[in-house]
Amino acid sequence: MRCLRAAYGQVAEGKGVRMSYQIACDVHTHTLFSRHAYSTIAENVSACRDRGIELLGSTDHFSEMLFPGQHLRNFQYFLNQNVWPRVWDGVVVLRGAEVDIVSLDGELFGQDIDVPDTIVGRPYREARSLFDHVTEPLDYLIASVHNGEFTNAAPIARTTGMYVRALENPKVFILGHTGRSGVPFDYDEVLTVAKEKHKLIEINEHSLEVDSRGWFHSVCSRIAQRCAEMGVGIAVSTDAHVAPVLGSFPHAQAMLEGIGFPQELIMNRDRRTFLGALADAGICNLCELADLAEYDEEDNQK
Repeated sequence: MRCLRAAYGQVAEGKGVRMSYQIACDVHTHTLFSRHAYSTIAENVSACRDRGIELLGSTDHFSEMLFPGQHLRNFQYFLNQNVWPRVWDGVVVLRGAEVDIVSLDGELFGQDIDVPDTIVGRPYREARSLFDHVTEPLDYLIASVHNGEFTNAAPIARTTGMYVRALENPKVFILGHTGRSGVPFDYDEVLTVAKEKHKLIEINEHSLEVDSRGWFHSVCSRIAQRCAEMGVGIAVSTDAHVAPVLGSFPHAQAMLEGIGFPQELIMNRDRRTFLGALADAGICNLCELADLAEYDEEDNQK
């Protein structure tokens, strides 16, 4: 921490600490399924391969913004992702979703929607929620607020509790774009829970890219700085909605360089680190995929 504080001091004095970050995983990305995105999963994999991205997390929206009716049939895209190769053209591919936080109680989209029938109309023996059906086969979730109207005028204790309860969900690994959502919260309380549960806070490239007024940058920077001071891991993600921007993080890297953010807290710096972080959080253990990808690379080089 002493070295970190010294780095902050140099930035504050205008001496300009610069760092070169390795970020070899892009773990918040979208495909055509999200309806306002424009690339297929194959195109995203190809873009990652061409840019040296070792791991792709495909995390399409699981949200009411996609369809007017909320039925399992609309979300079967998530149910069959086991047909995707785990290592695809040398890229480790993880199956995720970006799920909406929909209430001050930290409820996630689909938890209150019962699913009595399968996608072909056969009744289930036991009713389960849309959330359970869709997320069970996935590796991890990113929990984000997209429409924050339900938080208007809420006391900060409620919004803080909202994020804490989202982090407590056993499938949620990352809090998505908290700096862009416009929901104030107690940084220390939420980050303490994230650290205890080995979960991550996202630094979202797209938020900084579209930030014409500098407001997102200010909030994201404060969140990142507090993560650094508290030793909380982050995930730097593009939130890409089209393949050409995958694996490119110029705004996020510049912001992190400006505060001297430590490389060791960037948990998607390489695939082995990210897979290890997933296991440490108790989300899922896919660490063997790092070795599988290395074997695949060796075979391709022969």
